[in-house]
Amino acid sequence: MKSILTFLNQIKENNSKEWLDAHRAEYQTATQAFNLVVEKLIVGISEFDPSIKGVTVKNCTYRFNRDIRFSANKMPYKTHFGAFICPNGKNSGFSGYYFHIEPAGSGYLNGSMLCTGIYSPQPSVLKSIREEIYLNGETFENAVREAKSFVLEDNQALKKVPRGYPADYKYAEYLKMKNPSVYKRVDDAFLLSDQFMENTLAAFRETVSFNTLLNKAVQFAYD
Repeated sequence: MKSILTFLNQIKENNSKEWLDAHRAEYQTATQAFNLVVEKLIVGISEFDPSIKGVTVKNCTYRFNRDIRFSANKMPYKTHFGAFICPNGKNSGFSGYYFHIEPAGSGYLNGSMLCTGIYSPQPSVLKSIREEIYLNGETFENAVREAKSFVLEDNQALKKVPRGYPADYKYAEYLKMKNPSVYKRVDDAFLLSDQFMENTLAAFRETVSFNTLLNKAVQFAYD
């Protein structure tokens, strides 16, 4: 893990093709170390969530190059490594477990974190999730509470209850979510701990009921 953090801190300060070309070995070492972590996460998570069995490191991880075609930020590389472990891989549209490493104070997530849920779901999927919450609000809330070390993501939540649902519904706040997910910020001490893998898997285990409920709704939408 140390090689990953060291490299990411370096690319944060030297984000150019020239620098990366001169430090290709460090990049490859960090990438290999991260892929090994992801491989272990897949194995560990599959023990309490069999739905992700069969996914590979390749279909859970992302390109390091940034797409700068339509961005004002022309830095060519990301300052993080991320992996989204979900049924059928990161492009499937299912909810899953996201592992993100980034220097503190950097990037759109402002540092490292663990996250479970679904980001920017298709309208039909979001509608299905809201129906699941409306029909089984207490069960959904219990799943959120089980993720006791996580926080509900609400940065883009709607101001009002979406059309078609009663404003006085007991679990109306959950209906406002646009990116149904929970997250847990982690620091370098967490990542460098000798118990890192055990602690990460224990944290993700808290969210398995939440993830299962979301994917029940996703599958219903796809069916």
